[in-house]
Amino acid sequence: MLVILVVQATSIQTNLQAQCFYKYNYNPRVALKATVSYLPIAGDDAKAGSNFRNNRGLSFSNTINEVALGLEFNFYEFDISSEDKSWTPYILVELAAFNYGIIIGETEIVNKNKTVLALPIGIGFKSKLIGNLAFSLETKFRYTFEDDLDFISEYNLDLNIEGNSNDWYMFTGVSIIYTFGRPACYTKGL
Repeated sequence: MLVILVVQATSIQTNLQAQCFYKYNYNPRVALKATVSYLPIAGDDAKAGSNFRNNRGLSFSNTINEVALGLEFNFYEFDISSEDKSWTPYILVELAAFNYGIIIGETEIVNKNKTVLALPIGIGFKSKLIGNLAFSLETKFRYTFEDDLDFISEYNLDLNIEGNSNDWYMFTGVSIIYTFGRPACYTKGL
């Protein structure tokens, strides 16, 4: 069994993300993972590298609260109690539900919250540090089935200048992980 409490410092216009996850290592190659995340996002056309966006002059900030369940697959066997199986790259696939703010209306703006699904996929690298401490470097890309994380959608026709593709959001973070259980990172299955 592996239980992890993580705060990831990710800079996106000085916003910090926080994440807490529980991981059950089914075997040295596969882990079941549950994650709760607080993910502030922001964007500002004034900082964009294209003239179109600089001239458009829009900006936004939003907060995503996410709960995800998924599988993590290690490329090599990982066992924090073993000297020769103490690091591995990995991939992960999850199903997430997330909540965020939306704006509806053109003449009278109404703020609401919306809860929908996303498909996070990611890559990472984890390694033992010392004792029951480990670290990981992970990047997750989340595909959403929505097109209004930045408040530009069919609900705001005067701002609907972005096309018709759904939004993605992505974070990269470094985690310090404390592992506990007997043995400390591996069980022989359910």
